[in-house]
Amino acid sequence: MSVLAGFALLLLVVFVVAFAVGRGAGPVSPGLTPGSGGGGNPGMSGHDTGAGQ
Repeated sequence: MSVLAGFALLLLVVFVVAFAVGRGAGPVSPGLTPGSGGGGNPGMSGHDTGAGQ
């Protein structure tokens, strides 16, 4: 097996393990589903950091 094929196999294994862990952990927040839209500005919770003063 060449070094390149071994590296590609390693990447595949890491991806599969990471995918399995992510599926097992579930969504990052309750009610979050793929394509749920959301709207609004992410990270803009309405608090003022004072940066614009």
